[in-house]
Amino acid sequence: MKPPDWEIPANLRPDPDEYGFDLERTLRGLVGLRANVPPDAYTASTLGTERLGSGAVIREDGVVLTIGYLITEAESVWLISADGRAVAGHPIAYDPTSGLGLVQALGRLGLPALELGPVAEAQVGRNLIMAAGGGGRERAVETKVVGRQEFAGYWEYVLDEAILTAPAHPFWSGAALIGPDGRLLGIGSLIMQQGDGRRRHDLNMSVPTALLPPVLDDLLMRGQLSAPPRPWLGAFIMESEGGLVVGGVADRGPAERAGMRPGDRILAIGGEETGDLATLWRRLWASGPAGVTVQLRLARDGAEMALSVVTADRARFLRAPRLH
Repeated sequence: MKPPDWEIPANLRPDPDEYGFDLERTLRGLVGLRANVPPDAYTASTLGTERLGSGAVIREDGVVLTIGYLITEAESVWLISADGRAVAGHPIAYDPTSGLGLVQALGRLGLPALELGPVAEAQVGRNLIMAAGGGGRERAVETKVVGRQEFAGYWEYVLDEAILTAPAHPFWSGAALIGPDGRLLGIGSLIMQQGDGRRRHDLNMSVPTALLPPVLDDLLMRGQLSAPPRPWLGAFIMESEGGLVVGGVADRGPAERAGMRPGDRILAIGGEETGDLATLWRRLWASGPAGVTVQLRLARDGAEMALSVVTADRARFLRAPRLH
């Protein structure tokens, strides 16, 4: 099994002589990742049934760190080394708080493990390496940290400190963000655009790997966090000039059952006004565990209305990984 047929232009690749660690060995610790998801899975319509990306070996026993959306509800996972070897993997866990995911190789990978590094090493202006798995230096980009900042996603997600880098890697999902000493600082999640309207630049958003150690034991032993699950609305909400607008609702989710509609504007939660996503999600999570009822104030067709939503545990809507 071979990884997708593409490579990075030579002028964007990192020069091994400019780094004080064994770049080639470090890149061997990255793998391509293919995940297959059943067509009737809850996330199939939004994330697709065949998902391609990368992962980084973080333990000698074959634990691979990737971005969670690649493996959510996957019934089969394949890990592909740079020499084309394919080893089956089992999704261990998806952490919705950080967005990171873990896969256990079911066969011997025989690849070096990357050590996790602190987010402080991703200083703004510092040159780092972003690399996809399965191809060594031909799939690596020398990139620069252009920002470390809060990031809020429309899918009920907040990072206190996301890492933004440019130029962007064209195959970013699960790609490894490698620091100046060879440690793994981030896992690629998104490609974004930034600019002033006249000139725009592509950049990558990566999740800091420093979020993993505090929860790693829970994820490895339980497949989930030991803390009570967060309340989930099942609504896709975006920021616009007019405030917070509902772009859609998850099928059979709490928001749909409560009567929320695309186009509704969110004015307040729990009696407190809110105009940005990060505040909305944090107030939602502070309201109690999954199952708590939250009170929203909406604007629809020029009129305000109240809406009570009985939240849920999102994990209950997803297929659990099959044991091999």
